[in-house]
Amino acid sequence: MDFIDYYKVLELDKSASQADIKKAYRKLARKYHPDLNPNDKTAQARFQQINEAHEVLNDPEKRKKYDQYGKDWQHAEQYEQARQQQQQEGGFAGSYSGGFGEGFGGPGGGYTYSGNFDDDTFSDFFEQMFGGGARSRGTGRSPQYKGQDFNAELQLNLKDVYTSQKHTLTVNGKNIRLTIPAGVENGQTIKIKGHGGPGIQGGPKGDLYITFKIINNTPFKREKENLYKTVDVDFYTALLGGEITIDTFTGKVKLNIKPETQPGTQVKLKGKGFPKYKKEGQFGDLYITYNVIMPKKLTNREKELFKELQKLRS
Repeated sequence: MDFIDYYKVLELDKSASQADIKKAYRKLARKYHPDLNPNDKTAQARFQQINEAHEVLNDPEKRKKYDQYGKDWQHAEQYEQARQQQQQEGGFAGSYSGGFGEGFGGPGGGYTYSGNFDDDTFSDFFEQMFGGGARSRGTGRSPQYKGQDFNAELQLNLKDVYTSQKHTLTVNGKNIRLTIPAGVENGQTIKIKGHGGPGIQGGPKGDLYITFKIINNTPFKREKENLYKTVDVDFYTALLGGEITIDTFTGKVKLNIKPETQPGTQVKLKGKGFPKYKKEGQFGDLYITYNVIMPKKLTNREKELFKELQKLRS
């Protein structure tokens, strides 16, 4: 079997970091995925090589062995044992029967080799015994790989996620019906298991990752489950007290304004905020900040009265 350079498969050199390996794998796996290249045998073979390369190079221990032993990396321990014996005996000679894996040459033996082993000989030796590194250990079967993960973005208005709702997404021509829990946040990603690409060689399906983009077209500011809003209060109501009606997320409520309420005063309406994610019946709070509106275009009489009040206060 010809040697496959896993670094070249991922279009990298040996100095690549683990982050470089992951980035290259994602890019190439997406490019050569069978779903994007139907009936393209070359792309399918390339995709399988990419998965094999990633499986080895993404694991630091496997990568270390691969860097040292190449395609025989899976049998590094046996290789070292044989080399040690060769060094101790001044050359590896005689018969070999079994021991590396049941079934080689039949139970109990079947392989005889005479002479000294060098690196090239060992490579041929292991390939005859194990069928090369591209197969699963001792099984003769091609390895299984999980299918490609899919990513989708779902755009919703803030009001849409105040209550749990059912939505139907179309991904790769398939309709996926899902329930979106109330309280989902902007930028949040959820995983739908098994709704990605098909597995390779009987491997499991990939997953679907949905990222939510929540558009806030309301007068409320949202921070997790709490809502914030600024409301105007006229000067006289703030000074003398009174009652105002405000809009909450679910309807109107009346608020009592205390006399001498100062600009920037904040009050909390408990339980009038946003639903808590996956906590049925639990809500955050609504925080109202008062913006006191000063009177404009005063008449002469109003100015006189304010001057009298000013004298009284001084």
